[in-house]
Amino acid sequence: MKKLLPLPLICLGVTTVHAGTGLDFSDVTSREKAEALHAHGKLEKILLFPSEFGGKDIPQNSVFVPPSISEIKNRLTGTLVRFVGEGQINKLTVEPKYKGDSFIPSRIKMRAWHTDKKGEFTPSIEVW
Repeated sequence: MKKLLPLPLICLGVTTVHAGTGLDFSDVTSREKAEALHAHGKLEKILLFPSEFGGKDIPQNSVFVPPSISEIKNRLTGTLVRFVGEGQINKLTVEPKYKGDSFIPSRIKMRAWHTDKKGEFTPSIEVW
């Protein structure tokens, strides 16, 4: 009997999560500006590649986002942890996309898949 994968893995395409922040970060063009907003509680620092999978807290792996985005990213990471535990995925890429010179990503694209199985999970978080 053929074993079926959970729906999110056999559905090819992108699941987009719109956070609806309505904010514009086009004037935040440096780490210093982002850190100042972070110090005032306007932004949170998150890891692109989750620590649960070996992601390090280094500048190349960290971005600043509104608190609502941090919450969404945490939920997606929980889903990925579950998929790993179920043996459904064994590879992950995370790619930030930017608008203009902004230091704040406008979108965070993720791709999770298993090298020996068909399908993939490709959520995308719209930041701003």
